[in-house]
Amino acid sequence: MLNAPIVRAQKPADMPLGFEEYDPVSTLKVPEHKLTRAKFPFIDVHNHQFQMDKADLRPLVAQMDSLNMQVMVNLSGRGWGNVAENTRFFTAAATNIQKTNPKRLILFSNINFDDIGKAGWTDEAVKTLEADVKAGAKGLKIYKSLGFSVKDEKGQRIRVDDPRLDPIWAKCGQLGIPVLIHTADPKSFWDPMDRYNERWLELKLHAGRKRSPNDPVPWEKLIAEQHNVFRKHPKTTFINAHMGWYPNDLAKLDSLMQVFPNMNVEIGAVIAELGRQPRASRQFFEKYQDRILFGKDSWVPSEYATYFRVLETNDEYFPYHKKYHAFWRMYGMGLPDEILKKIYYKNALRIIPGLDKSQFPQ
Repeated sequence: MLNAPIVRAQKPADMPLGFEEYDPVSTLKVPEHKLTRAKFPFIDVHNHQFQMDKADLRPLVAQMDSLNMQVMVNLSGRGWGNVAENTRFFTAAATNIQKTNPKRLILFSNINFDDIGKAGWTDEAVKTLEADVKAGAKGLKIYKSLGFSVKDEKGQRIRVDDPRLDPIWAKCGQLGIPVLIHTADPKSFWDPMDRYNERWLELKLHAGRKRSPNDPVPWEKLIAEQHNVFRKHPKTTFINAHMGWYPNDLAKLDSLMQVFPNMNVEIGAVIAELGRQPRASRQFFEKYQDRILFGKDSWVPSEYATYFRVLETNDEYFPYHKKYHAFWRMYGMGLPDEILKKIYYKNALRIIPGLDKSQFPQ
């Protein structure tokens, strides 16, 4: 019979459910404040827009308005491909931004590592960075490929703290621009994929994220290489992406903040860690309120609601937006307005040069 309804077979009640299937509805009755807009205009320092060179950017700005996002930083300022393609993307994106709204949309530059190891590569990379800053770039973004997959002409892995990169970090300090650097992935990706691994579901759904203990090197080695860069370049301002992969160990992150005064952090893709320890998180935010920036990473507008709710409210036991990132529930930190303003925009205005401060309250 055509158009007959599809009847899905139900498991008998006594059959065990798989972890992926179990999704209970909470019976807890507590106050809820489901936010769709930030309390204050904010700067997202960690975003990626790969069509900014040719897309109509007006719908993007309208989406930003709906969230109360005043400034978006596109960290993928050079797009992908070889140097020529990178430069074409950057030039076209910068032109498109000027045509649309240069106060609201910002580009960071990137480094193309294709020819690293060849004579003159470092000098050319520095010249390109200087040209990008002159053309409007407000900072430098380093992808996690550095340390993972970037290799020299001999096929050797390029360490995050490779001395051939030192002139680049130094130049950023001289130019007064920050380096937003992403190194490694969550430590759990290197751990055994067993019933004790909190990221088991993510690793099952995204098998390419699982790493063996030495792929390409131990997690601790990658993180140490990044820290060496901070240590060697105290006059350069760094923004450590994803809270340096220590949002689940705030005591350790606290010690690093003390050792590296030139290191700031942003909260992209780690709000689930902060939301399950609201008291410890609030204490950390109170202590380092001048060195934490707002970032989201992937551009999914509906997911910002979780960030607003964790940062702004005192809500209890509410869901995260991706089960494979966090099967646990969130709790709000209820940050005071003065700290929220710093996280949302004041710290970014101080660290990223050339932003229009008139767009924000005092």
